[in-house]
Amino acid sequence: MVPARMVTNAFKKRRLGTGGSPSGTGEEVMSDIAGPLLQVVIRANPPDRLDKALARDVPEEASLSRSRLTKLLAEGAISRNGVPVSDAKARVAEGEVYQIVIGEAAEVETRPEDIPLTVIWEDQDLIVIDKPAGMVVHPAPGSYCGTLVNALLHHCGETLSGVGGERRPGIVHRIDKDTTGLLVVAKSDRAHHGLAVQFEKHTVNRRYLALVHGAPDANDPRLHGVRGTNFESGGILKITTQLARHKTDRQRQAVLFHGGRHAVTRVRVLESFGSLPVASLVECWLETGRTHQIRVHMAHAGHGLIGDQTYGGRRKLSPKALGEAAVAAAADFPRQALHAATLGFRHPVTGEDLSFESPLPGDFAGLLDMLRSAIPAGWPSKSLAK
Repeated sequence: MVPARMVTNAFKKRRLGTGGSPSGTGEEVMSDIAGPLLQVVIRANPPDRLDKALARDVPEEASLSRSRLTKLLAEGAISRNGVPVSDAKARVAEGEVYQIVIGEAAEVETRPEDIPLTVIWEDQDLIVIDKPAGMVVHPAPGSYCGTLVNALLHHCGETLSGVGGERRPGIVHRIDKDTTGLLVVAKSDRAHHGLAVQFEKHTVNRRYLALVHGAPDANDPRLHGVRGTNFESGGILKITTQLARHKTDRQRQAVLFHGGRHAVTRVRVLESFGSLPVASLVECWLETGRTHQIRVHMAHAGHGLIGDQTYGGRRKLSPKALGEAAVAAAADFPRQALHAATLGFRHPVTGEDLSFESPLPGDFAGLLDMLRSAIPAGWPSKSLAK
């Protein structure tokens, strides 16, 4: 069997097929697509559709995701026997040979902006950022500028080798606008593909710190009645549900048990505050990474995040338990008290195991200090783990 290989070819002329070809009219055309040519041979027992088969058999060093391959099919950049193929669902057979033209990375419309960034790590393939509160990760309606992507386009400049056929940073995960902490972003296709696989397989270590109302407790009978929650050894709360967009408020996520996307969050109490207690510092880690996952899951468990205007409800801390100053500080906290503190993954190119930690930002650390120092006499804070 001929192995997949990289060759260079201008790919000047193609003949559009007839009959069983997934596309074509029988006429000759000149292709304006030029660039490196990747030849892929379909191996034994291929999947039942072309895009899946190509995603399986394309050389790993090409770093072509299935979504990128689908786009290349639509662009007419993939052919067999000189005939362009555009149907991603076309059936394939062992031994078929496909040619893929990979064009140069194109410039994107999103403009670079000179926005200061806290860079934790950077090489030619990826960059790790400590994101501040108030920064949106990716341009979207209402947030076309001032985003992390705008800042990265300026910061990285020509070092972006291209992701998905465009000269842009590859966003493989996000954190909310008002959540602080660590993100990894791909600068090359090979890094983007490798990181995406790790996130898909849930091998990335993501741990968050949050300040929440109350404290999850295995002895709390209320929690045992909340569907989707259970306690594992060590007092770790596991929350397992489905998540989907809210039916009436499209800016929110909702907990479901049928439909939606599978979501798992684990929670460990680090410190608790007040006599009941009424608030706690918790560590959350994700088995999946859905939009607003920690915020939605903690609210579902009855322990919404302090400062969360979307999911926290109108719950207030008790002045009797914490004192007026701490309660006022919590009430005035302008965002959800959530920080992406730890990020660990395997470098998608070098194979090196990387782990990063981010200190608490000033506003979060200040609120935590208020909660620690405002415990009424006779009710010291209870530290469960360090």
